[in-house]
Amino acid sequence: MDFLPAVPEPSPVPANPAAPAVKLRGTPPANSPTALVALLRDAGAAPNILEATGAWMNKRESEHSRTAYAKDASWWLAWCAATGTDPAFAKAVDTDKYGAALRDCGLAKSTRARRLAVASSWYDYLVRAEAAERNPFIGMDRPSVEADSSATRGMTPAELAKLLTYAREHESARTYALLVVLATTAGRIGSVLAAKVGAIGHDQGHRTADLVVKGNHAKRVVLVPLAVEAVETYLAGRRGEVVDDEWLDEWLFATRTGGAMDEPAAFRTLRRVAKAAGIPHAGTLSPHSLRHSYATALLDKGIPLADVQDAMGHADPRTTRRYDRLAGALHRSPSYRMQEELTKAMHAAR
Repeated sequence: MDFLPAVPEPSPVPANPAAPAVKLRGTPPANSPTALVALLRDAGAAPNILEATGAWMNKRESEHSRTAYAKDASWWLAWCAATGTDPAFAKAVDTDKYGAALRDCGLAKSTRARRLAVASSWYDYLVRAEAAERNPFIGMDRPSVEADSSATRGMTPAELAKLLTYAREHESARTYALLVVLATTAGRIGSVLAAKVGAIGHDQGHRTADLVVKGNHAKRVVLVPLAVEAVETYLAGRRGEVVDDEWLDEWLFATRTGGAMDEPAAFRTLRRVAKAAGIPHAGTLSPHSLRHSYATALLDKGIPLADVQDAMGHADPRTTRRYDRLAGALHRSPSYRMQEELTKAMHAAR
């Protein structure tokens, strides 16, 4: 693989313990497929690398997935640039150093595992496209993500109510509507921000929203009255009385210039509002915390796992179980239900 075709393979450079730490948190170096290709081009990547990278990202069916892959892949390229590592000649020791850097900056296991998997996927495709000779990520130890736990910090129903009450009384209609929709639909932030005004509708007597989910599929979710009121109040302030095709094609959660609100902005908004509302762990929250809180609260209330799984859009029930804080709690033992059934049967047999 030739990122810099005219440059021979460099000699190994001894590690410099005094080298400054590489920034691996915050805003990704590339926030779109186009930006990732530009990052490669600036690094001197050969045309076949650029072409293969574009094809690798286009394999993802949804724009949201392509953007997510571009963001995760860009962290590896940024680490290479900051440490003087040429991706064309990266070796196992380099990928292990990258993995250690991800760990040392405090990223969650799931985030580290995802970034390493994306970088490995990119090299796999380059090898398949005959644009690279090897994948330096093959065989490396990756963080194991426990199937029965979630590192995301959620909120109790009381904390969530405190957050929404504050937002309704002190924040903009857009902020309040966004938080209510996230809290009551379990929608992923990328799906909610990608929705257009026309996604709001009716079905079988319910108010609904059509959200694009993983795999580029549309998932119809219920908008409860609390969310309907918040969204309608927000939209009424934007459009007045005019409803036409152009209006329906506008972003549901739009910026002042008409563009779609982005995820970093939603992230900053949630933490700012949570802090102002007095949520103790406001600095650890993310938009996914609202989705986490949704699942946890309903499972704690005894809502059937299958129903919560459907609402969350999980293909595997084990993923949903990660949010069940009371899994295995003795007071929820099905043995009590079994006793009820046996008692009824024994009484009937008398």
